[in-house]
Amino acid sequence: QVQLVESGGGLAQPGGSLRLSCAASGIIFSMCTMAWFRQAPGKQRELVAVISSDGGTNYADSVKGRFTISRDNTKKAAYLQMNSLKPEDTAVYYCNAIHRATPYWGQGTQVTVSS
Repeated sequence: QVQLVESGGGLAQPGGSLRLSCAASGIIFSMCTMAWFRQAPGKQRELVAVISSDGGTNYADSVKGRFTISRDNTKKAAYLQMNSLKPEDTAVYYCNAIHRATPYWGQGTQVTVSS
């Protein structure tokens, strides 16, 4: 059974930082493409960052230079370091894994950026 569990969300001030974690089980993690998506109220879910099995990364223009995606295959975990946070980064953040061509989702973690 595939399971993705996010953690690390919460409240941050504008300009602050948060680090999200995604713990995976039930998958061959090292072979998966991992990604973070987010969904703000009233908006569609959007891709934030993706990291391939070989470590290649890609980011949405809105977060380039501020967010960093990484992975630790030994811990079966993916991370999203978020710096210089803005109020518009407020959303539920979801971990996504592509395993054997099938997408899996975590339950999401709320990130709120507000003073």
